[in-house]
Amino acid sequence: MFDLTAIPEVIRGPTAWYGPPMASSKEWTELLSDSEIAEIDAATRRLVDADQDIPSIRKTDFSLPTLGPRLRRILDDVLNGRGFVLLRGLPVERWSKRQSATAFFGLGAHLGNARSQNAQGHVLGHVRDLGMSSSDPNVRIYQTNERQGYHTDSSDIVGLLCLRTAKSGGFSSLVSSVTLYNEMRRRRPDLLPCLFEPIETDRRGEVPEGQKPYFEIPVFSWHAGLLSAIYQRKYIDSARRFVGTPLTSQQTEALDLFDALCDDPTICMSMEFRPGDVQFVHNHTLLHDRTAFQDWPEPERKRHLLRLWLAPPEARALPPVYAQRYGTVTPGDRGGVIVQGVKQIAPLE
Repeated sequence: MFDLTAIPEVIRGPTAWYGPPMASSKEWTELLSDSEIAEIDAATRRLVDADQDIPSIRKTDFSLPTLGPRLRRILDDVLNGRGFVLLRGLPVERWSKRQSATAFFGLGAHLGNARSQNAQGHVLGHVRDLGMSSSDPNVRIYQTNERQGYHTDSSDIVGLLCLRTAKSGGFSSLVSSVTLYNEMRRRRPDLLPCLFEPIETDRRGEVPEGQKPYFEIPVFSWHAGLLSAIYQRKYIDSARRFVGTPLTSQQTEALDLFDALCDDPTICMSMEFRPGDVQFVHNHTLLHDRTAFQDWPEPERKRHLLRLWLAPPEARALPPVYAQRYGTVTPGDRGGVIVQGVKQIAPLE
């Protein structure tokens, strides 16, 4: 049983926020100025005109002399502050898909190194409804129109660029995993230790060579004086097909309370994306969710987001057990789904 005396009873600081005051503050919204948009536009056009391969784009290729220093401050806010930011104002309505993808990848390069999101080497993901269902054990929920449930991704930072919104729904929700720890410790400290014990989580068919079809990492980890979280309840439940035994009653009770706290409107917050919005979220201190949505019938109007998984060299130290999911815990070179010999690509469809 994990000894809670090794961790503060209450973890304080900018990562321990509550939804309603954070949502009303709007401190997390960064409006791009006309000059910054022009700077992004120029860097994008230069690379598109040169037909540069998107995965090869590095920070030095995407020159942002004015916006660059602001992005460094934003990165610090994401890694060490509230854990997220919303950049607003990219002109995706007048850009081609290649221009939008190039601009998004270039912005991401100022925050970290892009990581592959599947076994095919895709460093640019497409979040849209493919008509699939999460009842298929090899389908990942972002490929459906279902609610995702609060979860973390396999990277230090996840970035999303909104190209088009749904007819209804599809809102982004966030919750502080540090606040979840504080609330669980306050309400049910007897249940908290089992969240610091390894628990099986389904890889949903994205299995690295030589690994099990699931990883065994605790929901909460305390390492180097920091609390980090990994979570996806639906994948914890579906991993039981490999394990062959059900969750214990204490695990179930702890996870059910954890889920209830995530959904508590006094703890979580939601935001509605607009086309041209870019959201960056720190996976170690936040869980994110997407509400279910109803899409437009016309293919050209359907909800469509681009996604990046980023590994900043400045990222926090992670416990060795995270290597099961991240491949390594070396900052700047961890996370994603890495398959030896598979080339990184950035599909535009």
